[in-house]
Amino acid sequence: MKSKDEIVSLILNNKDEFNVYASQNSDIDLSECDFSACELSDIELKNIDFSGASFAESSLQNVNFEGCDLTSANFSRASISECDFSESVLNGTDFSYTSLTYSNFTDADMAGCVLNEADLTESDFSASVNMSACRFDEGTIWPDNDKLPEDFDSTYNYDLSSLQDEEDSQNDDFGY
Repeated sequence: MKSKDEIVSLILNNKDEFNVYASQNSDIDLSECDFSACELSDIELKNIDFSGASFAESSLQNVNFEGCDLTSANFSRASISECDFSESVLNGTDFSYTSLTYSNFTDADMAGCVLNEADLTESDFSASVNMSACRFDEGTIWPDNDKLPEDFDSTYNYDLSSLQDEEDSQNDDFGY
């Protein structure tokens, strides 16, 4: 059994040896590992626990994250292209300021996923789940509507009047 650091080193430096290791070990835990500012391409990282891991400012191309637990992972300011996140858990995953293009999110759980200022051009979210529970802002660049769930509204509405109404009701509770 290899340590987390040894497995990370294999991923970064020896894909072939990592593939052999992954085929023999089905329960790989790389939670909270640091892949910041790395370059990864053409690698299978299926069914791995990456919860809390950081891929901040990384360059990822054709990486297969299928079935991974990416809960609270950090992909902020990364460049991601042609990656597969299908059937992954992306609860609270941060893709802020990320270029996330031509990627697949089929059956990915997007609850709490942060997409502020992200460029999602040509990525496919049409069969993802919990898109309405993700966070985004007016700077988020969405793919065409046919690549979004039918019931998802990608328009950003920041309604200051609802905040004012909430403050007024709180003040009323205290007799102000």
